[in-house]
Amino acid sequence: MVHIRFEGRSYDVAENQLGIAAGMSDQAIKERLANHFDVKGSRFESYVLDRRPSGDLIVRPEAVYG
Repeated sequence: MVHIRFEGRSYDVAENQLGIAAGMSDQAIKERLANHFDVKGSRFESYVLDRRPSGDLIVRPEAVYG
């Protein structure tokens, strides 16, 4: 499962729905996400991909503190 936080909303999408396979690079995953949301790839440039031990993937904006 891919958990995505995008534009203030949360989405849960199956990997196969996005065309994501094990071992894909962060950049390739971000390109798939941009295609899924029909936005420019640069929209996900600063996003963080957190691969969980459970196999889930969390995609979120970079946290900025201070």
